Amino acid sequence: MNAMVEILSKQVQVEWTRAAEAALAKLPAPLAIEMELYFSCLLRKQVRFGEQAYSRDFVTVTPQMKVAFRPVMTKVCSSESFDDAPPLEDFPIVNPAAFVPHWLKIDYRHGQWQGEFGFSSPQ
Repeated sequence: MNAMVEILSKQVQVEWTRAAEAALAKLPAPLAIEMELYFSCLLRKQVRFGEQAYSRDFVTVTPQMKVAFRPVMTKVCSSESFDDAPPLEDFPIVNPAAFVPHWLKIDYRHGQWQGEFGFSSPQ
């Protein structure tokens, strides 16, 4: 399944598997999905689901799915910031639309949500 959504005036193609569609149908509320682009001593892309998605600006994909893009940075650049949960803050990018991904893929395997996003044609 797939849909196009607009985030910061940019088109993003969202694709999800049949397994994801079935899992979405069982949820009592829409699943929040956040594409996080992490700027620090290094770059990291991560897809966050549900309560781990902190964005304030979600767009609706389906009645059971909403997505957002959130560029973040660490408050301090140190070797300790390489773990999975450094203290983050929103990154005040002058033109955040330039960093909005082109695509997002969602799956549900072995009881876990999985996602990836990218900046060219989907794999």
